[in-house]
Amino acid sequence: MTDALYIHLPFCARKCLYCDFLSVPFSAARAEQYVVAVCTELSMKKKLFESLSTLYIGGGTPTLLGLERLVRLFRCLRDTCGLSPDTEITLEANPGTVSSDLLDALRSLGVNRLSIGVQSFQDSELKVLGRIHNSAEAACAIAEASASGFSNISLDLMYGIPGQTMASWKDTLSQAVSLGPTHISAYELTPEKETPLFGMLSSGKLSLPHEDLVLDMYGFAIDFLGEHGYRHYEISNFARPGRECRHNLNYWDRGDYAGVGAGAHSFVNGIRAYNSSDLEHYIEELHFRCLPQKEEQALTRAEASREHIFLGLRKTEGILMTSPVFSVFHLHEAASGLLEKGYLKTCGEYLSLTRRGLVVSNMVIGKLLDNLGL
Repeated sequence: MTDALYIHLPFCARKCLYCDFLSVPFSAARAEQYVVAVCTELSMKKKLFESLSTLYIGGGTPTLLGLERLVRLFRCLRDTCGLSPDTEITLEANPGTVSSDLLDALRSLGVNRLSIGVQSFQDSELKVLGRIHNSAEAACAIAEASASGFSNISLDLMYGIPGQTMASWKDTLSQAVSLGPTHISAYELTPEKETPLFGMLSSGKLSLPHEDLVLDMYGFAIDFLGEHGYRHYEISNFARPGRECRHNLNYWDRGDYAGVGAGAHSFVNGIRAYNSSDLEHYIEELHFRCLPQKEEQALTRAEASREHIFLGLRKTEGILMTSPVFSVFHLHEAASGLLEKGYLKTCGEYLSLTRRGLVVSNMVIGKLLDNLGL
């Protein structure tokens, strides 16, 4: 059984130029079929749930589904999953797709945490990313969410955008903090192949900021958000005390979770599985009450240890070296060179990335795994 659930709602008004997530254009008819399929999958997986601690509804743009369909989805969730007032219920939303009436309705459904995809408060940068909103709409959406009673609001921001400067990044962070969110995620833009943005960069139509500037932007975010009361608790995530995302912490702690929806992943009892990302196939399979699962993988002990390290070191707290998971490894010995070079540090029984290690975390974690033979 698991007490964590992720639901993927893949509909978007328009796909952003940098996005490689599973998303499709919104269609009322297809959205209707999809909600029926999701509810069928939930009922078929009912035995996995007793009472949810966390529920995360992502996309896509979940708010595009419309209130009537969201009401039906939540009715199904309450019938199958055991939602309670203590359940952290996160819903992703984009500026331009929410209204005060919809926000009030989401609160009445039990949504108690909003994750708003702002990315930037600079209109020129939003255009480069292909976002459908402008900075004024973003600020308005956050203000309306607060007015509707949401006291736990997370903002997604992005740095390393073509044309972005340190001055514009500082202004975005300043505007974000002034709006009073409880959580801020700051992600470096990573151009993915098969996206329009990647093609524009490859052709020379756009260029990324210099690597040193991108590192400086990350460092500034750590310092600035820390000065304004946001604890840096994961490589890209900052929160007011007690407002860390419980759902994502469960991922990084390698806890069990179920995934529902096209392309959704699950990890239950040491087995990883994922659903078909073909929307039509997903809907058709569930029409005949067949789970649209593509693959199951039971992890070996070595694979599990590898995951514990690369997920656990994402947290600024780090990993507990005395954990039974690492009992067959000489963890401190494997980390010695990285400790000497200042990429890793120890605090009591914990091993974690230093400030220097955070900016090259992939390299540091990869080297540690190599030293452990993982």
